[in-house]
Amino acid sequence: MKFKKLLPILFLLFFLNGFSQNSVTKIETKSGVHYITTDIDYPVTGTYLFEGAEPTVELNASGTGFYQLHEQPKRAVIWGFECTETGEPKFIKGYNSSEYILWYQYTTPSDADEVESWTAVEFTIHFNSLKMYIQGERIKSYVGKSEK
Repeated sequence: MKFKKLLPILFLLFFLNGFSQNSVTKIETKSGVHYITTDIDYPVTGTYLFEGAEPTVELNASGTGFYQLHEQPKRAVIWGFECTETGEPKFIKGYNSSEYILWYQYTTPSDADEVESWTAVEFTIHFNSLKMYIQGERIKSYVGKSEK
């Protein structure tokens, strides 16, 4: 009998957890503990090009991708945008833009003894030009959305 009363509550908790808006990951960096999410309510996934070519950055919806430095091969990464512990993205709103912090970590070391740490780079969204920038040089266009 108790199970029948408990079943709707368990179902509700499972249902709400499955549809939670942001998943949050806790990361430890040289500057301390930070929280990241891949969801900032903009279409950030895709390929970011430097002057229309390499080096590129590829962001996948799963929080994986590739990050390529100048004159280096592409390397697999995990990534996310800085957020609060509850998953609210942290950003600075400008007149026609918003600035976020993109954290990434290589998933394979560049040599056998190297331990990769998390790296923070600037990620900006420019609403008038409908462009997104990583480090101010890798660009991706997006379809319009109103400012946050």
